[in-house]
Amino acid sequence: MRRVVHAIAAAALLLSACGGGSGSSGASGSSSSSASSSGGSSGSSGSGGAVASAFTAPALESLTTPDLERVIAQSAAQASTDGKPAVIAVVDRVGNVLALFRMTGAPATALIPSAPDASNSDAQGLTVPGEAAAIAKAITGAYLSSGGNAFSSRTASMIVQTHFPPAPSTAGLESGPLYGVQFSQLPCSDLAARYAAFGSDALIGPKRSPLGLAADPGGFPLYKNGVLVGGIGVIGDGSYGFDANVLDIDSDSDERAALAGTIGFEAPASIRADQITVDGTSLRYSDASYGGLASVAGASYAATNPAKGTLVALIGYTGSAGAIRAGTAYGSEVSGVRAATLSDFARSDAFVLSDGSGANRYPVRAGSDAADVGAALSAVEARTILSEAFAVMSKARAQIRRPLDSRAEVTISLVDTRGVVLGIVRSPDAPLFGIDVSLQKARTAAFFSHGNAGAELLADPSADVKAFVPGFRAFLGDPAALTGTVAYSNRAIGNLARPYFPDGEVGRPNGPFSRPIAKLNPFSTGLQSALVLTNLAQHLAYATGASGSDTAKRCTFLPDVAAGQNRLQNGIQIFPGSVPLYRGTVLIGAIGVSGDGIDQDDMISFLGANNGGLAAGGIGNAPLAKRADTFTITVGGSSVRLRYVNCPFAPFIGTSSQNVCQGL
Repeated sequence: MRRVVHAIAAAALLLSACGGGSGSSGASGSSSSSASSSGGSSGSSGSGGAVASAFTAPALESLTTPDLERVIAQSAAQASTDGKPAVIAVVDRVGNVLALFRMTGAPATALIPSAPDASNSDAQGLTVPGEAAAIAKAITGAYLSSGGNAFSSRTASMIVQTHFPPAPSTAGLESGPLYGVQFSQLPCSDLAARYAAFGSDALIGPKRSPLGLAADPGGFPLYKNGVLVGGIGVIGDGSYGFDANVLDIDSDSDERAALAGTIGFEAPASIRADQITVDGTSLRYSDASYGGLASVAGASYAATNPAKGTLVALIGYTGSAGAIRAGTAYGSEVSGVRAATLSDFARSDAFVLSDGSGANRYPVRAGSDAADVGAALSAVEARTILSEAFAVMSKARAQIRRPLDSRAEVTISLVDTRGVVLGIVRSPDAPLFGIDVSLQKARTAAFFSHGNAGAELLADPSADVKAFVPGFRAFLGDPAALTGTVAYSNRAIGNLARPYFPDGEVGRPNGPFSRPIAKLNPFSTGLQSALVLTNLAQHLAYATGASGSDTAKRCTFLPDVAAGQNRLQNGIQIFPGSVPLYRGTVLIGAIGVSGDGIDQDDMISFLGANNGGLAAGGIGNAPLAKRADTFTITVGGSSVRLRYVNCPFAPFIGTSSQNVCQGL
């Protein structure tokens, strides 16, 4: 019987995985039946006093100078064998650039591909510095991985495209589960730390990426003694693109050189992406194999530098001369991500962001928007919601982690209606990408649910950004859209930002926040990319020395709602995992979650808001009548209903409860 129960739970896990389409999940949060006890407040804990640990922090491991020299030498040896000199970047787990090596003859730039119709919008058709592309790949390998999953930039390519899995024969399938995540970790983000040559904050993370996350193969995580310690990225083929067809096996020189660099620092085979299934499809880790590489284990750094190339610099990421520096151990104070103290958060197993000198960068606080909303979220209410969401995570079954029946590990962000951070907390081994993404999600839900959303988009200086507002209102047939009449979750916004509406149904029009399908690729998604295009251009001009000024530490050019503060300071995100928060019918903020399967992210945010609201009293999820899934949109003569949240099958460890979000 135990084997049967375990098999059923495992099957449910594999079916749900990272998926979140209308056919892949359990109940929507607006269903009318009674809530399961495991989803209601009676099943949660963590809002008061210290709570027993559910998670274990990773061991303190880091890349040493000899480690880095070995990685570079091995990678350069493989690139030499292939006759493809490349730029090689190595970062630690929190994104510090530890080494940037340019081989003699490596291309100076890489070309971002054009849209399918050969047109260019946003970043399409641009050339970018090879150093920037290599760093982005390395950060992707490090940030998307953890002690329970190892993802590469090829994995990223598979899950961010317009169809999942991407292939010429899958045009009728929904977009990738993390569609849009490539526009995170942006160089303009107010959350991301920036390189500091000197001082105590030199190694503080998480650091930004010059190009966001990469979909171009050639980026892998690095592990030491089984612990994630960083990532390697390689580019030498002159193209910064993506793999549009996962049904074949590519011969990719960048990927071979990067994989060679991981020898001795390989991801454990049991947690690589190809051991993780999403909606019945195994993810891809690498089209290259260790057996197909040259013999590089004896490669010497002394015989590599300067014989094969030299260390180089990139403004904003390394010192001016370029040098190797040892990595920081994730979880240490100097890494910028550390264990919480009880004054930070009432969980001994929680992690927070730190300034490197002991201070929590985002301590739990009250909302800043009392003048706008009347009664802003109090610090007690904020702490209660974060605690209850953490409690839901602590018993949730993970979907992208191995072994099976691991606990979900995510980052949880809370914001007020102005996008001000009211607290960020995470489990110890949650992937790093989820820090920035959870904040993007929270701000996205708060922004689009706000009464001034339309007016602020229309005040953006970009005509492209402005045009999305009348297009959205026409699409919905509602001239009052984006004026606070509807509560939008990130899943609902994602529905409206897909290349087909409904998602995956070929021949349908694109969603009103998306480009038409013929103009889409991972470098141009629509409103999401249009909002930050100028920021990206400003930053690349600075990184290459063409401009003496970097982009501001605030994404988008929306008007300020407070001094130096707009509502979308690190951009928007368009895949699920957030809900707005209300006091009665008044919007007071939003909660965002990221780091596991998107249905898991949905559930933790939704139940966290529900349980936190019940515990605090008077606050919680949006009223049913305001939620986006209570409205229908007529497209092509048929009515389509948005989704609000999807909660997973078999969501909790140790219980057979199902439909835990129904009726809430």
